[in-house]
Amino acid sequence: MQKPLLEHLIELRQRLIYCLGAFFVAFLVAYHFAPNIFQFLVQPLADLIQGQEGRRLIYTGLTEAFLTYLSVAFFAALFVTLPMILWQVWRFISPGLYKQERAAFAPFFMATPVLFLLGAAMAYYIVCPMAWEFFLSFETPATVASLPLQLEARVSEYLSLVLKLIFAFGLSFQLPVVLVLLAKSGILTAEQLASKRKYAFLAIVVVAAIITPPDIISPISLIIPLYALYEISLVLVKGVEKKSLQEEQARV
Repeated sequence: MQKPLLEHLIELRQRLIYCLGAFFVAFLVAYHFAPNIFQFLVQPLADLIQGQEGRRLIYTGLTEAFLTYLSVAFFAALFVTLPMILWQVWRFISPGLYKQERAAFAPFFMATPVLFLLGAAMAYYIVCPMAWEFFLSFETPATVASLPLQLEARVSEYLSLVLKLIFAFGLSFQLPVVLVLLAKSGILTAEQLASKRKYAFLAIVVVAAIITPPDIISPISLIIPLYALYEISLVLVKGVEKKSLQEEQARV
C-alpha cells in the first residue's frame, strides 16, 4: 500500500532529525577529543621526525588552532555517522522497492562504508608516510654559506592536506559501487566498460593528479588501486548481466 506524500515528507523529516541529532552528538564528543584525533592524524609525520629536536607544528592566526579543532570534530563526526546516515537513507527508500530490488541494492549500501574505510586506511597508513617522507627530503641543513631549509608546518595546512588525501581515497574507492549500480540501471554494460579501458585509465590519471598532492608517490598510489577496482567492477558487471539474463530466461 502506497503512503500519501505527506506521510513520506513526515518520515523524511524524522529521519533527517535522526541524522542531524546523531551528527550533533558525535560532533560534541569528537570536539572533546579533537586534540587526540589531531595527534592521530599527525602521527605519520611525527614518526618520520621522531627524536629530532626543535620540531613543531605552528599556527599563525589567533583562531587557526580553534578552527582546526572544529574541522577535526566535523570530519570525525561525519566519518562516524556515515553508516547511520546510509542506514536512514536505506530505511527511507527500501519500502518503495520490490523484494528483489531490495536484495540487489542492500549489498551496495553495506559496501559503501567498508570501501570508504579501506580507501581512508590506505591513504593514512601507506600514502601519507611515503608522501611526507618525499616532502621532507627537500630539507637542507645549515652551512657556512646558507641558512637551513626546515619544515614548520601550519596545523590548518597539515589538516587540510591529510583530510584531502583520506577523503579522496575513500571516495575514489566507491568506484565499484557506482559502476555496478549504473550497470544494474541499464546505463552501462560490461562491453562498454571493456572497450573504454584506455579512456578510463586516462580519466583515473587526471583525477589522481587533481585530487592528490603534487608529488610522484600520491598519484601513483591512487592510480594503481583505482584501476584495479575498475577491472574488478568489470568482472562484477559481467556477473550482474549474467544473472539478469538467467532470470529473464527463467521467466520465459
